[in-house]
Amino acid sequence: MSGEVKGRGYRSPLRAEQAARTRREILDAARALFGAQGYAATTVAQIAAAAVVAVDTVYAAVGTKPVLFRLLLETAISGTDEQVPAEERDYVRRIRATAGARQKIEIYAAAMRAISGRMAPLHLLLRDAAAQAPELARIRDEIALRRAANMRLFAQDLIDTGEVRPELDVGEIADIIWSMNSAEFYSLLVQERAWPPQRYEQWLADAWCRLFLLESA
Repeated sequence: MSGEVKGRGYRSPLRAEQAARTRREILDAARALFGAQGYAATTVAQIAAAAVVAVDTVYAAVGTKPVLFRLLLETAISGTDEQVPAEERDYVRRIRATAGARQKIEIYAAAMRAISGRMAPLHLLLRDAAAQAPELARIRDEIALRRAANMRLFAQDLIDTGEVRPELDVGEIADIIWSMNSAEFYSLLVQERAWPPQRYEQWLADAWCRLFLLESA
């Protein structure tokens, strides 16, 4: 009927923006509190107070404390307000669209500089808290396995260029990248040894090119 009001599927842009802003404020508050006092000492009530929302709003907008911490990790990886699958990330698409192995490595090293800068403080918190919080240990293990699987995809992408040293296989390349792009490695060089992030990026790209590529590549 032409006079029927179709309002069920309508979502107010203003309401959606308000919800997104509330979610960001909750995440910002949680990130600050976790960094200042650790995971175990931080409560959902404290996060709600810092974000100036009700406790129920935290649960409705994000979820429980483990879910909230996981979302902080995922958004640190994606660099957005949402979790983004690996294959949909901009740098992954650029790597796959690039033909040369050296260029692929340079794109990836630049991405690791950005991601590690966001991720390192959270990952160190995760490492320390996982010993006392089984739910965080599961998150840590899941992310580590996912990273390892993604490194195999990247390693295969490099091999497919024909520019990788023939004695190296997917597993060896993936394991080396997995260790060198870790938050711990970034923290050692940038935070403890005071390397500028740009130096870390350039060194990482140079090291991988020297380790993996044929001299002619």
